[in-house]
This record gives sequence, structure tokens and C-alpha cells, in this order.
Amino acid sequence: MRTRCILVLGLGLGLVAPSVRAADWPQWRGANRDGKVTGFTAPSAWPKELTKKWKTTVGLGDSSPALVGNRAYAFTRQGKEEVTTCLNAETGKPLWQDKYAAPEVTGPPSSHPGPRSSPAVGQGKVCTLGVAGVLSCLNAATGAVVWRKDSKAWPDFYTAYSPLIVDGKCIAYLGGRGTGTLSAFDLTTGDEKWKWTGDGPSYGSPVLVTIGGIKQLVTPTEKSLLGISVADGRLLWQTPFQGGRFNTGTPVVDGQTVICSGRAFTIEKQGDVLAAKELWKGEAPSQFNTPVLRDGLLYGLSGRRNLFCVDAKTGAVAWTDPTPRGECGAI
Repeated sequence: MRTRCILVLGLGLGLVAPSVRAADWPQWRGANRDGKVTGFTAPSAWPKELTKKWKTTVGLGDSSPALVGNRAYAFTRQGKEEVTTCLNAETGKPLWQDKYAAPEVTGPPSSHPGPRSSPAVGQGKVCTLGVAGVLSCLNAATGAVVWRKDSKAWPDFYTAYSPLIVDGKCIAYLGGRGTGTLSAFDLTTGDEKWKWTGDGPSYGSPVLVTIGGIKQLVTPTEKSLLGISVADGRLLWQTPFQGGRFNTGTPVVDGQTVICSGRAFTIEKQGDVLAAKELWKGEAPSQFNTPVLRDGLLYGLSGRRNLFCVDAKTGAVAWTDPTPRGECGAI
């Protein structure tokens, strides 16, 4: 779907903080990439209608905005340029913009000309990945370009992999079909700290977890699901994986269990190495939806466009809402 504007409703947040706070939404699917809002107390009674505080046009795109402190960050397309816009979240007033010329999106994906990858905000920086593989790191306060890299490569439907900021590094999957490189770049200098090459990028995004005592990135690729050491880029485990016509889901992690696109694996030690063992294969969500895990249950949108609930331990469907709801929403 095309995004033409951002609407922020009465957030009343403080100044930009050096670290993520409970109310922040600094990246794809939130602070922990799990689709969960923390630090929110629901009102005893909801108003009949929400009050619109402001509205502003920022451009075209499928990228979700980020929110840190009292600043909102949008990554979109305006004409022939990809644009990162920083807004005052309380007033909607633009604080700064960064722009660069971006190639035209052609072929079947042309109905979605804007970015698909969401910005990541952390450690004083904003990182974005453009549709044609331009990776940018900006100063979050001023918008000044810290560094920018143009991989000049992208998968068939252009990039949709949202970058991740961790331990002074920006991690992103660059490249095209069968030729991608998962790389970690120094957040300050842009120097490549490590890379893993072995498959093309997927249209899903990674999550950060600790399994077997090792901090790792769990990420889908074009043909696999794998774990990569955040410290040095070492491949920890890998399993063949195809979550439909192409891999689009973001993994959901519950302890040592990794769930992605209707399949669940336990990551366990076998001798001195980690390995993925399939636990179950069940109801797959829509290719454009990642479920949310709560109290042992997964809530998502099915391929039949219905809300559904699945037992995360067994994959058994607990219930399905019979009313069609669509296929591209985030929960």
C-alpha cells in the first residue's frame, strides 16, 4: 500500500534520549522488533473517536515511521528522490530532511515506487535502506550525512530488508538474487566490520536474540533461515527455508524457538555447534504479515485475509475470525 502521510496522535513525549525508552518505536516492529508496545497504560474508557493533532505529507512509501523521544522519522519517495524527514512528533513541524536521487522503480513493483524498508534510529544515528540498495547513516539530531553506500543491486521486487543498529554497527542485507551480502558497518565511520555471503536477500527483516549464550541476528535469506553472530559475522546455524513464493516474514522468537511464516524451529546445541530442528509446520500468515506473540499465542492475518490465533507451542489453530480483514496490515 502507498503511504502518503504520517498521522501522530497526542503523544506528549519528552526530548530525544540517548537510549531507547519505553514509549519509543525506534525501528521496524518496535524496540524489540516484536510488534509490542511497552510502557502504555490503556485508558479505562476509550473515546468514541481519536482526535487528529496534525497531518503532513511526507511522500510515497511502504516504510513505517520511527519514533524516538519527541521526533518522528519518515523514509519516503518524493519525485525522483528518496527522502528522510525528521518531524516534531508533537506539532508535525519538519525539523530536517535528507535527499538523494534514486532510480525509478520499474516493472511489476512500480505500483509501489517508494521505500519498503523502515528506518532504524539508535546511538544518535538514523539508518535507511533505499529501494535500489542505497544504505545511509545520518545524524539523528541534524540530518547530516555520516556516510552513504550505494550497492547498486537489489532483489526482483527491490529491497524490503529493514536495517538494524546494534553495538555500534549498522547491519543490512545488500545485493540481488543469489548474490547478496549481509554486512555490518561501523556506525561512525562506515567501515565494514564483517560480512557473510552465501545467499540473496529476502524481503523479511532480522531480529536480535541471544541463544546458546551468543548474541545473534536471526534472519531470513532468499532460501534459508539462519543465525549470525553479531560480534564477528560467524554463521552459527542455518536451515533451508521457503515461507511461500518468496521469504517475506520477520522471525518471531520465544526463548530458543524461532517461528517464521508458519514454521517453528528450536535452536539447540549439537556438540559444539547450534542447529535448527523443526518443531511444527502449521497455519501460515499472509505473506505480508508477521504475527505477534503474547502469552504463548500468535496473532496474525492468514493467507485467507482473516485474523487468526495459533498456539505457539504446537502450531494448532486456536480460532479464526471469519470476516476478511485484508493481508498487508501490521498488528
